[in-house]
Amino acid sequence: MIGTRGVPARYGGFETAIEEVGQRLAARGHQVLVYCRNPEPGTPLPRTYLGMRLVELPAVKNRSLETLSHTALSVAHLLRRVPPDAAFVFNAANAPFLPALRAARIPVATHVDGLEWRRGKWGPTGQRYYRAAEAAAVRFSDALIADAQGIADYYAEEFTAPTELIAYGAPRVRADAARLAELGLESKAFHLVVARFEVENHVDVIVEGYAGSGARMPLVVVGSAPYADEYTARITSLADSRVRLLGGVWDQDLLDALYCGALTYLHGHSVGGTNPSLLRAIGAATAVDAFDVSFNREVLGPAGRYWSTPQEVAGLIESAEAGAPAQVERGRQSLERAALYDWDDVAARYEELARHLATTGPVRHRPSGRRTGKVPR
Repeated sequence: MIGTRGVPARYGGFETAIEEVGQRLAARGHQVLVYCRNPEPGTPLPRTYLGMRLVELPAVKNRSLETLSHTALSVAHLLRRVPPDAAFVFNAANAPFLPALRAARIPVATHVDGLEWRRGKWGPTGQRYYRAAEAAAVRFSDALIADAQGIADYYAEEFTAPTELIAYGAPRVRADAARLAELGLESKAFHLVVARFEVENHVDVIVEGYAGSGARMPLVVVGSAPYADEYTARITSLADSRVRLLGGVWDQDLLDALYCGALTYLHGHSVGGTNPSLLRAIGAATAVDAFDVSFNREVLGPAGRYWSTPQEVAGLIESAEAGAPAQVERGRQSLERAALYDWDDVAARYEELARHLATTGPVRHRPSGRRTGKVPR
């Protein structure tokens, strides 16, 4: 498993997927090797974790180069080993390294993630790179993995390329409500946002809408982002005294207490496919108000309410506080949706794909990677 920060999972959906899937594959007797980069280099990672073998390698600390530099070292390291039966590469941005794996006759599936070129943090050069990387992933992968139907539809329409639709799992979250007292909070008496501070996650829209509302309950915002000082400053400028900006919360038990204790969870992600934070919220039986995009509707269905503007956020927050008991019922509906996302099933799908790759070997004829031009830029 190549192309992510690795495990233990402390950051993002890819890492969560590797931890949940990798430990299940290891428990079933497979040898699982995960390439990792360590957020705390002074404390080396263990050699094994939950049955997975870990290889820790460095990376250039630069927004544009961190992932690519680490993946380059990972692929170089892998090519010096006995070839694996199959490789999973996460993030289409890593597609430039796929030809090296193909040359070594290593069957590879690429998890393409979301529509990265639509992320606001990338300028024209970054957008062009990600669009080229998408095409390369189509051309040089033996299989593509999409975690949402909207992503699968995109690759089918834009590249006439098939994908394996494998979503993430939704954990069943239980927590000690007493932990909320550490933050001066009470159960079902606050609203919650958990997101990286990136434009396409619409944290600023949520904060602006909340600040313009008559809400009595505080808004708790968990998250930050490296290389995003300007956007962080915008969020801070929009917040009033009712907004609690906590930054990153790495204590999982405390974070789970926030998910379970929130009256509503406000989800602003818009381009990344099925989002693990959203799945964690529904697994915590919390009512969700989400940005109106197909990925979020796919997960929430009728259990969710949807918004696009600060004014709509304000209205939803006010109605939630006016009808707090109804949010408990919405949370029950969220939990019913969570049952559709099971990590055991996800791991079985990865296992099936890995066996197929190992059995058939590299595919000789793949889609060309040329765009049909049907999807607007």
